[in-house]
Amino acid sequence: MARTAELAQNGHVRHALNQNNVKNIATTKNGFHNKVVKNGTSTGPRPQRRGEDSFEQAPMHVAVLTYIGFGIVTLFGYFRDFLRAVGLEKCHVAQERDEQKDFVPLYQDFENFYTRNLYMRVRDNWNRPICSVPGPVFDLMERVTDDYNWTYRLTGKTIKNVINMGSYNYLGFAENNADFLQTVADKLSKYGAGVCGTRQELGNLSIHEELEQLVAEFLGVESSLTFGMGFATNSMNIPALVGKGCLILSDELNHASLVLGARLSAATIRVFKHNNMQSLEKLLREAVSSGQPRTHRPWKKILILVEGIYSMEGSLVRLPEIIALKKKYKAYLFLDEAHSIGAVGPSGRGVVEHFGVDPRDVDVLMGTFTKSFGAAGGYIAGKKELVDYLRTYSHSAVYGSAMSPPITEQIIRAMKCIMGADGTKEGHQRVQQLVENVRYFRSRLQEMGFIIYGNVDSPVIPLLLYLPGKVVAFSRTMLQKNIGVVVVGFPATPITEARARFCVSAAHTRPMLDKVLQALNETGDLLRVKFSRHRPSLRPALYDETDYELDS
Repeated sequence: MARTAELAQNGHVRHALNQNNVKNIATTKNGFHNKVVKNGTSTGPRPQRRGEDSFEQAPMHVAVLTYIGFGIVTLFGYFRDFLRAVGLEKCHVAQERDEQKDFVPLYQDFENFYTRNLYMRVRDNWNRPICSVPGPVFDLMERVTDDYNWTYRLTGKTIKNVINMGSYNYLGFAENNADFLQTVADKLSKYGAGVCGTRQELGNLSIHEELEQLVAEFLGVESSLTFGMGFATNSMNIPALVGKGCLILSDELNHASLVLGARLSAATIRVFKHNNMQSLEKLLREAVSSGQPRTHRPWKKILILVEGIYSMEGSLVRLPEIIALKKKYKAYLFLDEAHSIGAVGPSGRGVVEHFGVDPRDVDVLMGTFTKSFGAAGGYIAGKKELVDYLRTYSHSAVYGSAMSPPITEQIIRAMKCIMGADGTKEGHQRVQQLVENVRYFRSRLQEMGFIIYGNVDSPVIPLLLYLPGKVVAFSRTMLQKNIGVVVVGFPATPITEARARFCVSAAHTRPMLDKVLQALNETGDLLRVKFSRHRPSLRPALYDETDYELDS
């Protein structure tokens, strides 16, 4: 069909190499060359073991107390709403004017119940204004409230050198080193700060094309297309790839940008359990055997949506298994590497390199530049036919403003550094330092008795706090110790799984991490949030009950 882009070749050929007969074969994978010699060893980066994701079960009394805590807060919320209704407490939220009571209401009172009575009590833990580079440390503007978090005022004081454990600065490229940023400053002087147009309307610069060629080379694919906004890279491109009569199979923990893109596409959406291959294969089998509802016609396309690293769980996608399933059932695979590109893999090329799979087996490679590259924007990469199609049909490509020139240069600078194309080993050292920091930090937290989620190689480390009161106290106590953390609760997480989310960076020094760990140990004892009993999770883990075959 004219609207449909070719996402993958028809049919897949599996190659099995008998190492006893191999003498000297040079293979290309993930953008670098591996040389296989007679004994079967490789001189290039080798695929790593995935390792199981950790999802330890909380003690039963903690889950019960969490529900009780939310129940108490909810009851007090209704009581305060009653006081506002009778005029005993001032109401700060937006309300309908008396002369508009007969109109359709603009503000649904009950829908704001959570914001009004729960979130506003703890709002000081979010949206904190910083006034420095968000590197391994930052400066925080002190603010106070006189009306219980409804409004804030700045005191004029600055909290200096707060250790940053929340930014996605995985490789430390969010920096203000004048020597490193000289080329960025040069591009700002040459091109200015903005393009003021789309790529198709005099907004296409030579550095945009240079970046796209570099991204394709970095990923080991034919072509790539870059965008000025990471969120829109998902939400605006998925509707261009699938539509009515297509089926999307989405992991239940996918990012909001993937969820929005799937909803905007008008395709049928079915959700499978997180990283559960049995759940995914069941949906694939039903889709192939039953077809579309009512008509039972075959689906035009079946697209699997997954992430490389899941940003709230810290878990890694089961990529080899998913590729095997998509080949078996002739589906397409869309891989979001927003958090994994640059952060995992021997040379920072994401989960594709981490598992040693062929990047051509992933039909749509997506990633962002907002994390490991210290910039902004995103990319779609894959076959040239796919990229050429999106240049014409993607709303983000056609209507979105072109990427800012200094941002483009920052991405080029960081990517060349990771690849070693700048003539230094700085990029490789940062990737290795991140691995060391992640494993050190995660292992120490486990030794202390905290429940943490995720994979051993993930720089996203969620620490489970559960009870809503402890979440608030944890964030405030850590800030008093000059450590900035991100805390997340319901509805962003399940009601019983509120957490602090740490993002480890290569820029963190060992003394910084030790200071954070000492503060965590003290805070954990103070708040009694060391819940770990090293018990297996009750989450379904039926990964092996499938009948697909992995590539050899």
